Amino acid sequence: MKLYVGNLSFQTTEGALEELFAQFGTVTEAMLVMDKMTQRPRGFGFVTMGTAEEAQKAIDALNGKNVDGRNLIVNEARPREDRPPRRDFGGGGGGGQQRRHQHGKGGGGGYRDRR
Repeated sequence: MKLYVGNLSFQTTEGALEELFAQFGTVTEAMLVMDKMTQRPRGFGFVTMGTAEEAQKAIDALNGKNVDGRNLIVNEARPREDRPPRRDFGGGGGGGQQRRHQHGKGGGGGYRDRR
């Protein structure tokens, strides 16, 4: 059974994650999710336990537990939703909005012929 583990310290290693969950049964996989740009942990990961009973023991014991100064979130992992592929347009768009520059306070400010 695959578990989601959130709110991990950024110093947590996959080995430490596996060791933490091994107290409750067989860990078949421990994986931290890494940021593609920085190659640093994103603060969450997944642990696959040998049986549903072991997974439930780990959830009961570790969900909300303070580890390395952070209260863990541990629950059953949900299947990844199908999402459309992300497109990188290089910096986000303004949605066609125009910026308005105001010179001076109160608006107006133009020359008016007073004849």
